[in-house]
Amino acid sequence: MKRNRKTMQYLILAAVLLIGGYAIGNSLFSTSEVLQKGDTPPGFRLAGLDDKAHDLKDYEGKPLIINFWGTFCGPCRDEMPALQKQYDKWQAQGLELIGINLGEDRLTAESFVRNVDVNFPILLDKDRQTLNEYGVRQYPTTFFISADGTIQDVVVGGPLSEQEIETRVQQLMMP
Repeated sequence: MKRNRKTMQYLILAAVLLIGGYAIGNSLFSTSEVLQKGDTPPGFRLAGLDDKAHDLKDYEGKPLIINFWGTFCGPCRDEMPALQKQYDKWQAQGLELIGINLGEDRLTAESFVRNVDVNFPILLDKDRQTLNEYGVRQYPTTFFISADGTIQDVVVGGPLSEQEIETRVQQLMMP
């Protein structure tokens, strides 16, 4: 009986190591790369904290910032107020800004948004499909998309300062 138990423990350990190794390897050596300047961002349709469905098509013809973030991410927390200030400054000129949360539950995202006091649309990528299609591997990752629908700039990591965001927004707003 003891011998069978030991064998079973080894089999379980081996299975856990194999599955863990596969998951880590798949994450580290994934072939999807972060989209680059000049790329066209893939479409998405995600639920927002405002209980509305948001589609990338809703933002066609407008300069757009897409910020991928998570509540666990210190730089994300630091960057949010600067994004909000720039959104407030440029929204009347047509700038759109959306934050895409990285698979966390609604309650966690809502609490975070309340604490950092942002009012731009926050979308929930529950299955992380959009995250994967954009090739996001580090947080925050921010895409600056021109009105013609091409990516003008990508910033991986952060936090971006208010001035760094403004410089990129000014470039987005140029005809």
